[in-house]
Amino acid sequence: MNLLNRVTGDFRRVLLATLFFGAVSGIFLSTLNNYLSDVHGFSAESRGWLEFPRELPGFLIFAVVGFLLTHMRESRIAALAMIATAVGALGLGFLAPNMYLLVLFIVIWSLGDHIIFAVEGPIGLKLAKRGGEGRRLGQLGGARNLGVILGVACVWLLARLMGDRYDLFYLVGAVCAAIAGFFYLRLTIGRQDVPSRRLVYRREYRIFYAISALFGIRKQIFMVFGTWVLVSLHGVPVSTIALLYFIASGLGVLLRPLLGDVIDWLGERVILATDEVMLIVVCLIYAYASNMLPEPWDLRLLYGAYVLDHILFALRVARTTYLKKIALDPADITPTISLGITIDHVVAMSLPVLSGFIWERYGHQYVFLMAAGIAVVGFFICLRIRVPAVQPEEAE
Repeated sequence: MNLLNRVTGDFRRVLLATLFFGAVSGIFLSTLNNYLSDVHGFSAESRGWLEFPRELPGFLIFAVVGFLLTHMRESRIAALAMIATAVGALGLGFLAPNMYLLVLFIVIWSLGDHIIFAVEGPIGLKLAKRGGEGRRLGQLGGARNLGVILGVACVWLLARLMGDRYDLFYLVGAVCAAIAGFFYLRLTIGRQDVPSRRLVYRREYRIFYAISALFGIRKQIFMVFGTWVLVSLHGVPVSTIALLYFIASGLGVLLRPLLGDVIDWLGERVILATDEVMLIVVCLIYAYASNMLPEPWDLRLLYGAYVLDHILFALRVARTTYLKKIALDPADITPTISLGITIDHVVAMSLPVLSGFIWERYGHQYVFLMAAGIAVVGFFICLRIRVPAVQPEEAE
């Protein structure tokens, strides 16, 4: 919180908006798999199928954000995203007694979630000086992780006091989303910017597109099936999942700003390639922990892999800083990030279905061996990253 005391204006408002959105993310991600299993009786295969409608807004985000950019600036789009997130949360908590309504409110929530991911990076970059992009996005990432801690702590406390009350969990999430939307509405940054292009595709950004596809694979395997290993194979309750999120987010508050500085120092090529190597290690732990170690040490190793994977997600900001450095026109950034999200969702909408089928037919190990093989390919793609030389300036 010392950072909040040292900044004013738009950066303070962005930090607060990011913090409250982080709380929403913490609530959803720490409860969703248990909610689907406990309330709706999902199996691994049905959990995989749900990812198709859940990720459909991400697939369409290039067109959605492209349309919105012709009518409003990024901060207004972010506020609109928070409204959708709040509606989705309230629907899941109070208005989803059957599969049809469940899918409807999952899609509404997902729409807000994906829109915010398309615009939060460009908003952060507008508050950064050249050479300090990683630092600025790392600071915002730290604020998000602090928000995740608050959201997860609320879930943990409510679960301890009142049991798994998903209606209360998602009511708190809706309130946090509304507060985040309020702070986004108060931003003044970008008011004088010319409208961004509606659609952008350039051959020069092909490595960024490939990295976006890789991130889509990584995100779906671990957000869906990493947690599913703990929930379905080891019976880990929602309070423990929330505690793991709490630990990972607590470390993220400290490490995300540091990792932002490391990105500025070592460069995106080294950071993203290292991320793929670490991802291979995490895959192998998920695949073979129970074969290598007796109980309860196998579960403890899985807890460690779960926390490590969530910390590594902080490195995704390197994609955004890389894009800024290679962008031929600053107006390309937001629509190109949106296209990157669409590309990663081309994979994300189909891979969970395949992964769920593989899990049911052959076992969970093969899902993570497939992910490890993809990470090897990703390592060599990341080695092709090149950025133009710049003279760094100290970020505030």
